[in-house]
Amino acid sequence: MSEHRSWSEEIRVEAGQLADTVKGLVKEGNVRHIVIRNTEGRTVLDLPLNAGLIGAALLPVWAAIASLAAYAARYTVVVERTEPTPPATRPPGA
Repeated sequence: MSEHRSWSEEIRVEAGQLADTVKGLVKEGNVRHIVIRNTEGRTVLDLPLNAGLIGAALLPVWAAIASLAAYAARYTVVVERTEPTPPATRPPGA
């Protein structure tokens, strides 16, 4: 059974960088969830990702992200990442 370690981080971006930032995060592969919040802290887009989400399935998402740029100057992108936890190793001679 594989276990995964997860953590989240916040990235503050200008509206013009929003789409490129999200596209880059999706391509990383270890991102499981992206939340975009406006300057007031309100969630404007909540995007759960899975490994099978690719290409054409993301077209409506890119359109939504592009339209967000018209509404505010800055956004916070909250990113939840996961990675496999390496198996515990035993010290030599144990």
